[in-house]
Amino acid sequence: MLKETFIKLLEPYTDQTALINELWNEIEVCHSHAKRHYHTLTHLENLLQQLIPVQDHIKNWNVVLFTLCYHDIVYNPLKDDNEEKSAELAEARLSAIGVPASFIHQCKLQILATKKHLPAPDQDTNYFTDADLSVLGQEWDSYSNYYKGVRKEYSIYPDLIYKPGRKKVLRHFLNMNRIFKTEYFYSKFETTAKLNLQRELETL
Repeated sequence: MLKETFIKLLEPYTDQTALINELWNEIEVCHSHAKRHYHTLTHLENLLQQLIPVQDHIKNWNVVLFTLCYHDIVYNPLKDDNEEKSAELAEARLSAIGVPASFIHQCKLQILATKKHLPAPDQDTNYFTDADLSVLGQEWDSYSNYYKGVRKEYSIYPDLIYKPGRKKVLRHFLNMNRIFKTEYFYSKFETTAKLNLQRELETL
């Protein structure tokens, strides 16, 4: 479904089928890297499924879809500039096919917002970052698969280094007044997310 969505998304901007396929292949290859265990195409598919029910509340659906496809395209656990690099790559690819500058600017802001997942003045961004965090509020089996996948992505680090960093992340979310900015995602996931985060924290 994601590939079809991406192709349809690009068709208004270019009639070059080979170029569209090339851009999709880049996304597919990046998200299928052997060292990725959570930030994969499955994550993107899940994001799309979370966002479809709120599509009518999103002002610029195309921008959100661009953000979805590119927000994790650069992902290196050893670096802390993945969001910036992903935003830069998105800008380069979208500029090349003539996507309006205003769309590209908003896409970049949304990608950068996934660095801290803080409330944004733009509600489209809040819907996207909430969807990006929706895994936190899934049933425990799904949540545990998520955090185990993240641990595998950071397997280069021993527990001595990984666990304190992970605890800091978990406490960051637990200390928030609310994790989810939009009422839709808040009512759907907030309570379970807090329980999951606390449960994981107790395992470390």
